[in-house]
Amino acid sequence: MTRYTVNASILLTDLPLLDRPAAAAEAGFGAVEFWWPFPTAVPADAEVDRFVRAIRDAEVQLTGLNFFAGDMAAGERGILNRSTRTGEWHDNVDVVVGIGEQLGCRAFNALHGLTTGPEQDGQSRGQADATATENLAHAARAVERIGGTVLVEPVSGLPGFPLLTAADALAVVERVRAAGAGAIGLLADFYHLAVNGDDVAAVIDAHAADFAHVQIADAPGRGAPGTGTLPLADWVAAAEAGGYHGWIGLEYTSADPDPFAWLPRGQRG
Repeated sequence: MTRYTVNASILLTDLPLLDRPAAAAEAGFGAVEFWWPFPTAVPADAEVDRFVRAIRDAEVQLTGLNFFAGDMAAGERGILNRSTRTGEWHDNVDVVVGIGEQLGCRAFNALHGLTTGPEQDGQSRGQADATATENLAHAARAVERIGGTVLVEPVSGLPGFPLLTAADALAVVERVRAAGAGAIGLLADFYHLAVNGDDVAAVIDAHAADFAHVQIADAPGRGAPGTGTLPLADWVAAAEAGGYHGWIGLEYTSADPDPFAWLPRGQRG
């Protein structure tokens, strides 16, 4: 049976963030995932404690957590390819590992960062890529200690974001593995891949058994399954038939009173 996890950073946003795990549980789900839920790379211990308590009190599993990706509201989408922020990255990795250890979370998404604009601190593209590889390897070695995996994700809609296709992300995965860190894999977000023009069916056929995580949303619009034209049910079935046995992250937007109406309650748990 397909196992769904609710991305509570993009769904249930009418509620305060710490109320969303309980809302997901009330809707019939047993798992949630989050983007980085704090405004800084190293939040105060009390902030972390409140987040951990919200997950535990809701009695849901935390299945995924992003590393700190910079000022998302200002357009940043990752800091791991910036040499001037390596110390901040390392500090954040320590916090992420601590949360993962407390909550049994084992999948950690590392947004790559943009490769254009002043945020590159004067680095060349080659220098930025080398910095990213080193920082990903550091993170992979750190999460491996708790049985975790770093996720590398192609993303759509961001000028300057370097990873658009599964092949782009897999090339990064291979560079990190060549650097001696094996706890890293592809996050196959079917929405982002499709919007970027990747052949999603071919990616599933070639790599399903090696997917480290899967997320879904429909296109156009990044809405719930059934609001667009993507054959998401077919792709999920093909991935599972091809050897993927992990969670399916629901990472879509919805303003509906019941954002999960497309999925019968008996299939949510």
